[in-house]
Amino acid sequence: SGIVSRKGDGIKRPKGLEGKKYATWNQDIEKAILKQVVEKDKGNFSKVNMIPSTVTDEVSALKSKKVDAIWIYYGWAGIATEVAGLDTDYFAFKDIDPVFDYYTPVIIGNSEWMKKNPETAKAFLSAAKKGYEYAIEHPKDAGDILCEASPELDSKMVQASQKYMKDQYKAEVKQWGYINPERWNAFYNWISEKGLSKTKIPENTGFTNDYLE
Repeated sequence: SGIVSRKGDGIKRPKGLEGKKYATWNQDIEKAILKQVVEKDKGNFSKVNMIPSTVTDEVSALKSKKVDAIWIYYGWAGIATEVAGLDTDYFAFKDIDPVFDYYTPVIIGNSEWMKKNPETAKAFLSAAKKGYEYAIEHPKDAGDILCEASPELDSKMVQASQKYMKDQYKAEVKQWGYINPERWNAFYNWISEKGLSKTKIPENTGFTNDYLE
């Protein structure tokens, strides 16, 4: 998760957003994250030109110069710029401040249901694990399976994304799906400290490793 821009526009780092057009969803958490990374880079957040986002295609939006900077997930939208041959600069929020090394995307489950049906929850995660580990070992085959299930997708784009994502599905952990409590809590503690939640979020809230193999 980070900011992509046209190569050479001077947005290799957050301070470079000063005076540039950033496509915003106008969300409190979004703006707080952007403000923190800009200020950590000794930039002035008030100088960032926040314009309402109408971006549906990052490549077209950057090429047309309607916007200068867009928040993306590199594993899909960043890869899309590579496939399109668009030269870009990119910085990830976690590289500016480790507190933004949050887990995303995640699998969400109904806590009460899982407590009543632990074996089913475990079986689901075991099946998901097999799928992800297959994609890690066989990214092209996994891409073909995805395209067969969703033929509207661009196969070249899917294959390029899978090639990138195979190293991200487990990243630094040995066990697929494991959530590090310190890493999880750091982001939600930050949310509480910034007053972005109505009440303080207790530590170790909202995640579990109990249903993993």
